[in-house]
Amino acid sequence: MSWIKAVGIGPGSLEHMTLQAMDALKECDVVVGYNTYLNLIKPIIQDKKIIGSGMRHEVSRCKKAIELANEGKKVCVISSGDPGIYGMAGLLLELSAKEGLDIKIEVIPGISAVNMAAALLGAPLMHDFALISLSDHLTPWEVIERRLDSAAQADFVIALYNPRSHERENHLDTALEIISKYKPKDTPVGIVKNASREGEKVIFTTLESVPIENIDMTSIVVIGNKNTFTIGGKMITPRGYKL
Repeated sequence: MSWIKAVGIGPGSLEHMTLQAMDALKECDVVVGYNTYLNLIKPIIQDKKIIGSGMRHEVSRCKKAIELANEGKKVCVISSGDPGIYGMAGLLLELSAKEGLDIKIEVIPGISAVNMAAALLGAPLMHDFALISLSDHLTPWEVIERRLDSAAQADFVIALYNPRSHERENHLDTALEIISKYKPKDTPVGIVKNASREGEKVIFTTLESVPIENIDMTSIVVIGNKNTFTIGGKMITPRGYKL
């Protein structure tokens, strides 16, 4: 029986992939994914048919997976982190629903980059937080600005995905300006680059001192709330327990 599984491969290292994800990749006939992510799991898919493509070919990858499943294949469509967080799960389900297909689609969760970043920083997400992507490829920048403003005004801990690229060099500057309207300049900020991958780096700083030039698309930026503090190389947001 054919199926499609949207598989979260975790943040990068194979040791952070779930057993369920490993099993799905063992059971499938074909693995479909972004070339960079396929390279991360190359050691465990060498006996599979592999279909890879570059950035911004997500729709074509999902359509190919559906085509293969209709041919009777068992297909894994991989996402880094978790497939339901800025990943491929939603797109697969949307396309299947739109075309009225009767294909079994299962979502296999994974450790998201924000989970990995939080673990490396300490415990910055112990209270309410907002996860916001600064990429305006699929979301208008005006909408992103409103979300940043609302999240900062409500004093959420804010985690930023896709903070800075060659195409969007100024988005992070603008985001920090918006957030700084509501959060003090000494608010703790944690930055993790290449979480669970080669070149991993952890930076602790404050809102007024974010090293923007050192941040890129492989970075996660976590901005604390009014209670967040840094001590002993750990960024901590109290949950509210009486100690």
